[in-house]
Amino acid sequence: MTDSPDATADDRSTLRANCADCFALCCTAFGFQRSADFPINKPAGTPCLNLADDFSCSIHHSLRARGFRGCTVFDCFGAGQYVSQNLFGGTNWRERPDTSAEMFSTFAVVRQLHEMLWYLVEAAERATTTDLLRPVAQLQSEIQRALERDASEILATDVERIRSEVRQTLIDVSEEARGGYATLAEDNVSDDLHPSADLVGRDLRSTRLCGADLRGAYLIAADLRRGDLTGVDLLGADLRDARLEGANLSNALFLTQLQVDAAQGDGATVLPDALSRPRHWLA
Repeated sequence: MTDSPDATADDRSTLRANCADCFALCCTAFGFQRSADFPINKPAGTPCLNLADDFSCSIHHSLRARGFRGCTVFDCFGAGQYVSQNLFGGTNWRERPDTSAEMFSTFAVVRQLHEMLWYLVEAAERATTTDLLRPVAQLQSEIQRALERDASEILATDVERIRSEVRQTLIDVSEEARGGYATLAEDNVSDDLHPSADLVGRDLRSTRLCGADLRGAYLIAADLRRGDLTGVDLLGADLRDARLEGANLSNALFLTQLQVDAAQGDGATVLPDALSRPRHWLA
């Protein structure tokens, strides 16, 4: 649960979840196993036991307390309402059980496409050369065209090929955005700061991070309190329980709401304008 994000000039409105217009696709399409994030097992394609008749969550305000932490860090990037209202015309899977399998499968694909669009919005904001802006715009157009097709055609989309091209484009944009930062000092364990780095539980408070490439890094329970993450590439980084109290992430690269929701922060944590402060940070 988050507060409303600050108003921004970008067009991310269709990439934000609107649960009121969704048929609880995240609570039905995906399965989960009993773990630290979920207290029960739920097979994919079945409704969660907490799903109400109106497609709302009957324990929404106490998910964390009841052990459903995984639900609180999920983001569909607006795919839920798009599939429910645009692709299936507002007819839910309870009214038309025969559509449920296709609806759930389409949701999984659309979520991936919407997530890539979210990253490409930021890439377009950060790219400063035509050589970088052109592939960003081309990928945005290709994904939008794919989303304008019907459900069966969307299911045939070559998501992996598109994801590979998006990934490379984001890497190129990241390299340009981080190019203005000085090389990390040798006495700041710079050798440890690299893509997919294992930084689980590490105390990074005295480490200079600006401009570091931590794409896909494992920052679970890492201590980043009061750190300056300006220009740090956090694409796909695992921030579960990372300590972000007082940290400045206002200009971190490719940070998403689900990463923020999974971390620990407070009222002094500075976030990008497009993201919201989780309410549990202030509880």
